[in-house]
Amino acid sequence: MSRSNFTVRIVVADDDADDRMMIQDAFTESKLGNPVDFVEDGVQLLEYLRREGQYAKYAGQPYPGFILLDLNMPRKDGRTVLKEIKNDPELHRIPIVILTTSKAEEDIIKTYNLGVNSFICKPVSFDKLVDIVKTVGHYWIEIVALPPECQRNAA
Repeated sequence: MSRSNFTVRIVVADDDADDRMMIQDAFTESKLGNPVDFVEDGVQLLEYLRREGQYAKYAGQPYPGFILLDLNMPRKDGRTVLKEIKNDPELHRIPIVILTTSKAEEDIIKTYNLGVNSFICKPVSFDKLVDIVKTVGHYWIEIVALPPECQRNAA
């Protein structure tokens, strides 16, 4: 999907290889045609967003239209990276959707207090994950207006 003349990139931060594969399959099944990048933890996500190290190839390209962020990751967890992104003047406008197994009220409250845009618990079934990906993709790509730094002209 794309909004008129813009392509919206999506980044998924999740340390679990099986979850990344299921999320990728859900994007494929949902027929979202947007480019999706995957990172394995908060350190990689910040490098990706700041165009550092292996992600320097993205320098000059728009930021992702939204981030799907897991909470429980090694090196730098989702709570910490959420706080860093929302406190960074260059990155704070990027929408962030928590997609996690946590159902803890404390996590829900804390992440909303840190500025998360949505909090979604990972479903048990693949069909429900596809539904979530379709809904989240439709909302963040087709319905809402994203900041200009999250869009690029389609080729």
